[in-house]
Amino acid sequence: MNQRKGLVMREIRMDEMGQSIDLLNYVFQMSMSLKKDRRFVTEKSRQFNVGHALGWFDGDQLVSQILSLPFQVNVYGVAYEMGGITAIGTYPEYSKQGLMDQLIKETLTIMRNEGRYISYLFPFSIPYYRKKGWEIMCDIVEFQVKDTQFPHYTELPGKIRRVDTRNKHVVSIYEKYASRTHGAMIRNTIAWNEKFHEDYWEEKFVDTDVQLQAAVYYDEEDEPQGYMFYRIMEENFYIDEIVYLQEEARKGLWNFVSAHKSMVYNAYGKTAGNEPVAFLLEDSEIIQEVSPYFMARIVDVEKFLATFPFDEPTFHIRFTVIDRLIEWNNGTYDISSVDWKVTVKKVDHTEDKEHINVHMSIQTLTTMLLGYKRPKYLEKIERLKGKTDIISVLEDILPVGIPTFIDYF
Repeated sequence: MNQRKGLVMREIRMDEMGQSIDLLNYVFQMSMSLKKDRRFVTEKSRQFNVGHALGWFDGDQLVSQILSLPFQVNVYGVAYEMGGITAIGTYPEYSKQGLMDQLIKETLTIMRNEGRYISYLFPFSIPYYRKKGWEIMCDIVEFQVKDTQFPHYTELPGKIRRVDTRNKHVVSIYEKYASRTHGAMIRNTIAWNEKFHEDYWEEKFVDTDVQLQAAVYYDEEDEPQGYMFYRIMEENFYIDEIVYLQEEARKGLWNFVSAHKSMVYNAYGKTAGNEPVAFLLEDSEIIQEVSPYFMARIVDVEKFLATFPFDEPTFHIRFTVIDRLIEWNNGTYDISSVDWKVTVKKVDHTEDKEHINVHMSIQTLTTMLLGYKRPKYLEKIERLKGKTDIISVLEDILPVGIPTFIDYF
């Protein structure tokens, strides 16, 4: 329990869920029907059961809150425990008192104690979360393809089957995809329920007749190789997610879209920012927009680096990290590797200054280690400051690959 200016910070109890929803409704100005509101409360109550909900209270009144959820993500083949941040909000009359800073610090402390050394969130304001230590880690592409531009591929040996959204083949495809895809969430029950299951979609589109549907592509051996979540509404085809393990499956799923030509005028979709949607279509003159998507933050630099899959077997480097919100990340890190065995230790940054290789913020370190931006580019825009030859070493030892993140929570 913590106190500040007559307020008390503590865990939000289940019997205070109504206050939590009221706060979110006010801050984000949600417009819900009673049916929709009940489903939202039910979903959030499930999240409260598995996560950590912290709030500031003025007497019995909840005035500021944050919710963290337990997930895993793939970082260059290493499964990291990840803390997902959501349900953030403060009533305007309680803003500018440092309440959210304290909630974030306490939440990051809990994550660290639980072994969650990285955190993801979907930002309502990129500048706001940058100030808290998060940085952009991936983009999203939103696209529109006219029916006359739908591709059609011939001589594919497999076939499409429409299946239930909870079909085990959908889950197995995604598990294989996530295991081989840098940046992807390794979905647990929370993630599946939050995004794709029927309650979620009924909640989001309760005032329409929309229905979430799924289609799976099976190869010639009848093995599932790709799936698509979609809905058809107002003579348009909406692709919410398309995941495939091979090129044949990608073509087969687009053939499935093309088969709906007589029913729809456009296909709308979204996918990871490094997915070349337009390039892969014969008629590439489609409408698409690339936007920043998720942000990430390293929660504990030393522990994160200890299991990070560097790309060279032997090296030695030092750098200094500045974290303006959480003190345990501040300092100089000495990282050495001999035959792939990595050793990380913090050293006194006041000693041996000539051997400190580079200086960077926690935001720069995060986006660099996740691969969204490379060291030499970060040096060019003055986010990395240090010896050019050492930054070249960073280029060599860090894996290459932009995070592919297609989820949210």
